[in-house]
Amino acid sequence: MKAVSERKPELADRIAQFQFRDTRPKAAAEITDLADASLLLGHSKEGITERVYRRTKAIGKPSE
Repeated sequence: MKAVSERKPELADRIAQFQFRDTRPKAAAEITDLADASLLLGHSKEGITERVYRRTKAIGKPSE
């Protein structure tokens, strides 16, 4: 790693801790039309998008 060879231990540590995250669920959740979300994600069936990527929660009423 270049940061190690250049003796930058703090940078090397930050690089080692970096993680790639899948943004597909967020994109699928923000598109309201299931057909559009399915098209964007490249799914042949809307059911795949619904089952795997739609993570909507029930909205509850606030307590008094």
